[in-house]
Amino acid sequence: MGTDTIAAIATALTNAGLGIIRLSGQTAIETADKIVRLKCGKPVSACGSHTIHYGFVKEGERTVDEVMVALMKAPNSYTREDTVEINCHGGVLVMQQILGLLLKNGARPAEPGEFTKRAFLNGRIDLAQAESVMDVIQAQNDFALKASMDQLKGKVSDTIRKLREEILYELAYIESALDDPEHYELDQYGSRLLQKTEHSLEAIRRLLLNAENGFVLKEGIHTVIVGKPNSGKSSLLNALTGTDRAIVTDIAGTTRDAIEEQIRLNGISLHVTDTAGIRMTDDEVERIGVERAKEYIEKSDLVIYVVDASVPLDRDDLEIAERIRDRNVIVLLNKSDLDAVVTREDITEILDQTVLTVSAKYGEGIEQLEHTVEELFFHDRIRCNDEVFITNERHKASLRNAEKSLCMVKQSIADGMPEDFYTIDLMDAYRELGSVIGEEVADDLVNEIFSKFCMGK
Repeated sequence: MGTDTIAAIATALTNAGLGIIRLSGQTAIETADKIVRLKCGKPVSACGSHTIHYGFVKEGERTVDEVMVALMKAPNSYTREDTVEINCHGGVLVMQQILGLLLKNGARPAEPGEFTKRAFLNGRIDLAQAESVMDVIQAQNDFALKASMDQLKGKVSDTIRKLREEILYELAYIESALDDPEHYELDQYGSRLLQKTEHSLEAIRRLLLNAENGFVLKEGIHTVIVGKPNSGKSSLLNALTGTDRAIVTDIAGTTRDAIEEQIRLNGISLHVTDTAGIRMTDDEVERIGVERAKEYIEKSDLVIYVVDASVPLDRDDLEIAERIRDRNVIVLLNKSDLDAVVTREDITEILDQTVLTVSAKYGEGIEQLEHTVEELFFHDRIRCNDEVFITNERHKASLRNAEKSLCMVKQSIADGMPEDFYTIDLMDAYRELGSVIGEEVADDLVNEIFSKFCMGK
């Protein structure tokens, strides 16, 4: 990493109560001394590390702002470099003026993610931890935040490092045995290596299995509400959001286009789309809405099929059932407050899926729907275990490659290949696992990862 000093506005570039300008690098404290006048009369450089001081930012004799200045000296800072954070009033103009003064006095503008990149390159965090920083910032629900914080604290990294240590031991043993066969025994070694490989594969496959949960945690569940007109889809959306987001009337076909909402159920994010009622129609506008509803079904993770249980099923229900048959579906027998003419058995005859009874109008059965969504998408109840969750597509791809390499080791053992053949695929697995934590990655990949970070982080 270069020895130059970088600066950036670390808070959102919008008017707010407070703003933070961050400065990091070899001359960070010297640069701060040029524009900050502390009330105590001392320069910033004379203050102790991890202290905060009251003062003013000055341009000559002009006072730019009243500030609090935090000082963190290397190596005990986020970047392991000298770091100064100027806490000022949160006006866009004042933040830009302070940043401009820092740039005029020796700093350069930080690139997106460059503070975290320096933390990585200076050995404070590994690449998996660095990537989790943005995951924490972008977390949309409780589970995603917990998974990101676990990764930031090193939970994923610790698991990966343990796997790499086990593989490295076997690589070293094979090399030692080939170089010094008198002191290292290779008879029956294949059987022992097979057991070790199976153990590593089991751990990797558990991570990959949890990755399916992890991506749902991070991205949310893309959910589409479908049903015939006037079945209660809009009432359901309103019940889920707790607002009158969708227009509800007794007139069939009120919803002509999709309505999208972000909803949290038990800490899980749902990207919910309420669609036009699906039915045969001559109304051109309504027909377009119906076609769009069908397109949303194809892109969804979950379909909530709302059935008006107070009226008989008809050919439109049969068409809907056929269209959603191969998807994750929860069927809601709605309007339980009215006399039912459609039963659970009627639904299961046309569609073998989970069926719940609800009254969207009065909010009855919504809690059961929440639990059903959780059970449908997660292999175990996430809140009740302490598993490691993979939420990054790059990590998942590397784990897949490591799994393939270890399977090749198993095949070599089964084929009775010489021991030096084992090392080829063991080393490939070792490298793939290393790429997760940044020990086996090219500079261009590192640059690409950090280019996606927000400015000032």
